[in-house]
Amino acid sequence: MQKLIRVEPAKCVGCKSCELACSFKHRREFAPSKARIVNEVFLEEAKFITVTCMQCDDPWCLKACPKGAIAKDAASGVVAVDELKCVGCRTCVSACPFGMIKYIPETRKADKCTLCAPDIPECVIFCPTHCLTFAEEDAPLRAKVLKFVQTVKDGQMEV
Repeated sequence: MQKLIRVEPAKCVGCKSCELACSFKHRREFAPSKARIVNEVFLEEAKFITVTCMQCDDPWCLKACPKGAIAKDAASGVVAVDELKCVGCRTCVSACPFGMIKYIPETRKADKCTLCAPDIPECVIFCPTHCLTFAEEDAPLRAKVLKFVQTVKDGQMEV
């Protein structure tokens, strides 16, 4: 079974260490806006939501890419963008139902989480509360999320 970054929201304190670690590893700067993981802070509710790429079984971003610049590794399950093939059209950005692919203006390419393969994800290493773990996917939870996305896609529910 494939490994994913799992999030335990109750442990998150909104410190954004995950974003800082990610952006520094991949962009060599502490810039949360360039991180491949997102930690949203909702002050009024005192809640923090951390989201990253789900490495979908049937990635919409892969299907949407007109240049075949996105591929899914069969062994690891990691979905990655080939920067040499990417033309920066942003079709994949629009296609991702989770908003987890970003366009990087400096490179004019799409960018997304690759789980820091083959290492342990940097965000997991630097999470001070251990709300992020790198573990085998939770199949029932994944099924619920994908069912929700399909409902939104079919227009039965607005987000």
